[in-house]
Amino acid sequence: MIQAVRKEKDQYLANFAEFERQSSGPVPDWLQQLRKASILQVAEYGFPTIRDEDWKYTNLAPLSRIPFQLAVPGPLPDLLSSHWLLGLPGARLVFVNGFFDERLSRREGLPASVEIQSLSQALMEQPDRLGRHIGRYSDAAEHAFTALNAAFLREGAFLSVPAGTVVEAPIYVIYVSTASDRAFAVHPRNLLMVGANSEVKLVEAYLGDSEASYFCNPVTELVVGDGSAVDHYTVQAEGPKGHHIGTLRTWQERHSALRLASFDIGGSLVRHNLTVTLDGEGGNALLHGLYLGAGEQHIDNHTRIEHVKAHCDSRELYKGIMTDSSRAVFHGRIVVSKGAQKTDSKQTNNNLLLSNESLVNTKPQLEIYADDVKCTHGATIGRLEEEALFYLRSRGIGRQEAANILIYAFASEVIGQVRIGDLRNHLDKFLFDWLGN
Repeated sequence: MIQAVRKEKDQYLANFAEFERQSSGPVPDWLQQLRKASILQVAEYGFPTIRDEDWKYTNLAPLSRIPFQLAVPGPLPDLLSSHWLLGLPGARLVFVNGFFDERLSRREGLPASVEIQSLSQALMEQPDRLGRHIGRYSDAAEHAFTALNAAFLREGAFLSVPAGTVVEAPIYVIYVSTASDRAFAVHPRNLLMVGANSEVKLVEAYLGDSEASYFCNPVTELVVGDGSAVDHYTVQAEGPKGHHIGTLRTWQERHSALRLASFDIGGSLVRHNLTVTLDGEGGNALLHGLYLGAGEQHIDNHTRIEHVKAHCDSRELYKGIMTDSSRAVFHGRIVVSKGAQKTDSKQTNNNLLLSNESLVNTKPQLEIYADDVKCTHGATIGRLEEEALFYLRSRGIGRQEAANILIYAFASEVIGQVRIGDLRNHLDKFLFDWLGN
């Protein structure tokens, strides 16, 4: 099994050679160097296995069995074009099979000063500027998948919100994977920069065709300037044959406020790597996550909150609902540096098991190097309380309806954190439909 996982790198090395042959036009020196250094790292170390502590409960063997090829452009099928994520109002960049689709994208409600475009276009128009930021916040050497993303770095979203700008309308970055005659891999790269004293709401969404076999490996770097307030929501709604390993790296400056929420409502093998760095005094980070597992889904959330400077607060609440033979992993770590005095941080992970075959592995951690801090963490794994079920049933509510009420109440604490009304309503509806099934 471990040998099979390590052999997967050979396929990506072949893909990289083809990727270089397909590249057209000038490539900045910094990007060429980044690509080559990253693919060499993949070649040297390969992919992680269950012998690696951070991947102990996530077996990548199913990923290694599929010979993913380079993605090719494809039309958007009618079924996906009517997906609720593509019907939400607001500005958006849309990518189909990893390629920017200008016809589906729009600038609705954005101030003229806000820059929003495909990464490929930004690389042509301002390569030096991007070279100063890409890779500065997310290290390609962090793990094999960030290296793989950097090796195939070509397309994604670029957003720049200038200082003192309030963006009323939400901004969506949507990646769609469609059915193809071969399994394919896409490696989106997103660079999102918010200047000082600005406000913006961002949504990253990933969805796929029910028949498509693919691997989506995105990396997002989000920079929040002094005094800014940013909401960032990730909606992972990949198809049932989709594999998703995503990395989100955020960087906060003084007195900034960041609200993050992730929703796992699709995919087969899913892994999120989230690192939040509070690198300015007075920063605040609020993290929420909800993952719904059914069938044989595997959903893994790895979070890391780095308190670098003093007087920063963070709150983290992740909830999971698992049924059938699904599996979930939560590994949360809070790291308080020596100079981060007066840190106030709390981490909670709650899980609800709806079947005897479902399983959750949870591991909250604290790593503290300062002596004047307030940090707590905790985790629970349980089932629906019989007393609560009995209370509802005694009032004429059927057992399944009573169970659904309790499950909805459990999940709504996270969905209620979404401050985009249309998005929150659709997530609510999805939860109702999921419970009905």
